[in-house]
Amino acid sequence: MIRFVAAQSSHLDAVVSIEQQSFPDDAISRRSFRRFIDASSAEFYVAVEGSEVVGYTVVLFRNNTNLARLYAWVVKQSARGQGIGRQLLQFAEHLADERHCLFLRTEIATSNKLAETLLSEDGFHVIELREAYYPPSATQSTDALVLQKLLPRYELGEDSGVGATDEYVPMLTQTTEFTCGPASLLMAMDYFDCPSANPAAEELEIWREATTIYMTSGHGGCGPHGLARAAYKRGLTVRVEVNTDSPLFIESVRQTQKKDVMQRIQEADMQYLREHNVPINVRDYNVDLLKQDLAAGALVMALISTYQFDGVRAPHWVLICAADDDFVYINDPDYDTLPWESSTQRQYLPIPIGTFNKAFGYGGRKQKAAVVLAAN
Repeated sequence: MIRFVAAQSSHLDAVVSIEQQSFPDDAISRRSFRRFIDASSAEFYVAVEGSEVVGYTVVLFRNNTNLARLYAWVVKQSARGQGIGRQLLQFAEHLADERHCLFLRTEIATSNKLAETLLSEDGFHVIELREAYYPPSATQSTDALVLQKLLPRYELGEDSGVGATDEYVPMLTQTTEFTCGPASLLMAMDYFDCPSANPAAEELEIWREATTIYMTSGHGGCGPHGLARAAYKRGLTVRVEVNTDSPLFIESVRQTQKKDVMQRIQEADMQYLREHNVPINVRDYNVDLLKQDLAAGALVMALISTYQFDGVRAPHWVLICAADDDFVYINDPDYDTLPWESSTQRQYLPIPIGTFNKAFGYGGRKQKAAVVLAAN
């Protein structure tokens, strides 16, 4: 039976021996291993079978980031083929997850097909090829693959947090660069058992109904009142949460004529909502209020700024599906917002609450907008 034990000085002879046998041209030094034992930025564990060290792992952390690095992950040659490598890998993921890291990243030689297969089967994805990364060696390629895995996943169940607990909210990728809001609404419609018969067509129809301004330049996306109007017309229970009672994002357009069009459209949407008794709350809609809505069975479309993720100050609608003490979980309809490999990884994407608080709100005035959706 394999046990994982925090590395001590008494383990160093065995660890260094395994390291030198495995990587004779690029072995980690004893001095480095000794430093990892006491470093607060490292987790260094050995795999022990009986009284014998049969492997080890080193996971490195960097302050103020959500990224962990799988720096070492090695099994003794005589103990390979017994599943110990997979156990070590899963334990390393556990160490990173315990520190609330979003990602675990590692590098392997392109010639190491066994490790590549194991990592791929475990959910890692190749994100980069680094040429001449390793020193010249007779045993491995000098080029390296950089692989990365998203660690925290929202698990359905009563103890997982607040939000969808019986089934996952379906994932839908927007088909244009400007229909994140309609795509988010279509996901909610599907979850609340009123799916569209033709999502691609209705995505554009919702955008046509809900867009704030119909012009070739300026703000061309959907505002909260327009999306709420479209959601109400499609049979959902709707509430709008904004932190101003004035039309939003007017300052993003310079021309007076365009400002006037934006204001008229938003005022028409707000008048429609008032006539149909759709609540419009003007307040600071924070994470505590968000969690209350999720606990009551609602989903929340939120307008965020993508600056926290890609350095570009762009407004973007996402669908919030769940939350716990550490993360807000979103379905992100845009495949370009973050460097994720697939739509599966953008479903229930964990966003640290601190990051979400910075991203929730757009523009210099930090204008907040959310649309709370529930079944009718």
